[in-house]
Amino acid sequence: MTLRRLLLVAASLLALPAVATPPTAAPTATEPAPPAVPRCGYRIVQTYPHDRTSFTQGLFWHDGHLYEGTGQYGRSRIARLDLATGKALAEKALPADEFGEGIVRWRDQIIGVTWQGGVGHRWRLKDLKPIGNFRYKGEGWGVTLRGDDLVLSDGTPDLRFFDPTTMTEKGKVTVRFAGAPLAMLNELETIDGEIWANVWMTDAIVRIDPASGDVTSFIDLTGLKKTAGARGGDSVLNGIAWDAKKKRLFVTGKYWPQLFEIALTDCR
Repeated sequence: MTLRRLLLVAASLLALPAVATPPTAAPTATEPAPPAVPRCGYRIVQTYPHDRTSFTQGLFWHDGHLYEGTGQYGRSRIARLDLATGKALAEKALPADEFGEGIVRWRDQIIGVTWQGGVGHRWRLKDLKPIGNFRYKGEGWGVTLRGDDLVLSDGTPDLRFFDPTTMTEKGKVTVRFAGAPLAMLNELETIDGEIWANVWMTDAIVRIDPASGDVTSFIDLTGLKKTAGARGGDSVLNGIAWDAKKKRLFVTGKYWPQLFEIALTDCR
């Protein structure tokens, strides 16, 4: 199955009932064809070790370290990682009955969400000490911060915007790939004003205009899972971290024994 077809399948599986005709279909006489979505390739800049037992759900870079949130009941945690070794320098487990999902840094806190429990957590950034919980409706998948808003993906084509102080929902935008709603948006990262998102069960990262929800381009990471030495249906691409100071882009996946710094190539 091609990457483009995977993206179209992802768009239809969890989309709202009134899904538009897939972009591969011929337009009607009154409906122009949606614009093609540019594709980018990649090259590996550097390879680092990664804990192959980590079901990676959230990833971000801050002040010389990676921070990772992992999932699975009884094994979910957040951790500060040493990039060179992949080892946890500090970590904090989630309650055994919670399935950890995305994490993001906000001021001097880490904010994290859980899958189906509607429970979010706050930890102190410097020592990962728990400092509070909050509730939200729906599922939690990925989170990122854009400006003053915390952005949440929840398995639907919508990105939801929250006030990170109160976790009051402020609005949402529907993500569209070539005109069709795109669901299964997983881990999120904000890079130069765009929201980047893993699309669950594909080798794609999409780049989203947060104002319109349109996918402006996508990164085809086909082959990276094999290069990482990862196996199994659950070992999918997931995890994006951006080092803004050094302009480094890191990606990994669930149960991957390697993490990669990559650069984009051949965007067209």
